[in-house]
Amino acid sequence: MKLDRIATLTPLIAACLLGTPFAHADDGEAIYESTGCKACHTIDQKRMGPTYKDVAAKYKGNPDAPAMLAKKIRDGGAGTWGTVPMPAHPADRISDEELKIVVAWILSH
Repeated sequence: MKLDRIATLTPLIAACLLGTPFAHADDGEAIYESTGCKACHTIDQKRMGPTYKDVAAKYKGNPDAPAMLAKKIRDGGAGTWGTVPMPAHPADRISDEELKIVVAWILSH
């Protein structure tokens, strides 16, 4: 097997072994673009909701952050970032897999 094939397959193998989705940052951004999140959120400019840079900074180093943010997105709510409520985003709007990818993308900022 050529070395370039090994380099290509290694991340895929690692993702399978770790049980994590293999996704690129572009996947998170594409989900953000297609699900309507950008109506209220941007990476670095305050809109109705917090910026993703602020979200990432607030939860930096918190190992529970991915699950907590996924639940907040799925269930909606208000109070963490102000009084404007965020609507719930059910599975028919964003799948569980897409939710994991976009949460990782948000926290990467």
